[in-house]
Amino acid sequence: MSSQSAPTHFTLNTGAKIPAVGLGTWKSEPGEVTKAVAYALKDGYRHIDAALIYGNENEVGQGIKDSGVPREEIFITSKLWNTHHPNVAEGLQKTLDALGTDYLDLYLIHWPVRLVPNESHELLPVNPDGSRSVDRSWDQSETWRQMEEVYKSGKVKAIGVANWSIPYLEELKKKWTVIPAVNQVELHPFLPQHKLKKYCEDLGILLEAYSPLGSTGAPIMSDPEIAEIAKKNNVSPATILISYHVNRGTVVLPKSVSEKRITDNRKVIPLSKEDMDKLDSLAANGKAKRINTPLFGWDLGFDDWYKQ
Repeated sequence: MSSQSAPTHFTLNTGAKIPAVGLGTWKSEPGEVTKAVAYALKDGYRHIDAALIYGNENEVGQGIKDSGVPREEIFITSKLWNTHHPNVAEGLQKTLDALGTDYLDLYLIHWPVRLVPNESHELLPVNPDGSRSVDRSWDQSETWRQMEEVYKSGKVKAIGVANWSIPYLEELKKKWTVIPAVNQVELHPFLPQHKLKKYCEDLGILLEAYSPLGSTGAPIMSDPEIAEIAKKNNVSPATILISYHVNRGTVVLPKSVSEKRITDNRKVIPLSKEDMDKLDSLAANGKAKRINTPLFGWDLGFDDWYKQ
């Protein structure tokens, strides 16, 4: 990383540019997210990360409108929910209608898991015994084939995946004709996923980091070694955690509804090799921690799934 500045954009394997920092909208309450999105775009963000399952795409769409920033200047990502694996075009249309746009810059398969809708819940169906209504026989390459179709239709400018491990990507690779542009996964110094990063880079797949600031379950922000690096660089721990990703060539998606934090989270600084090496080694030195393991009932191919 040059000592002058960190990159503001990365290039996808489609040739399109993607802003290095995007606003995450997961767990942003309806009512708050419209203002957060409008503020972020007025403040200089040009990348919004949404998803059907977040239940707030209408509000995200309203925030985009309220910002006054032209649609073509904004990079918008959304995600195919698990119940729509057999009908990608239908899932996509719901998202486009909610966001009030006729195309997405990036569309991701949210999880490599198909859920079978039933009367218990439209999006998070369960079996009578309370377990998730998962279709274990579903072929993910069929979902990807349909993703390639919507890509060819022009309704999405790039396609990718989220929460995919190396074994799952290896399986998909046998059938894909379009290589995923992105794999969006949980990433932070306690879960750097070095092997996955190298694997994806070798294929031209860009990694994106969700939960970059950790959560109550992984108190990364209060980690003393991260605090030390922050102090040395005269910035907050959050700035270190966000800058970490951009310095390692990864898109980062911090989430906030607070105006001050939205502004602060856009700040990225170049980090020295010494700082990066330290951040890269925290997990291996005993701090490894994964935050987000939904109860789909199997491990999705990540070594540490359900082992916390």
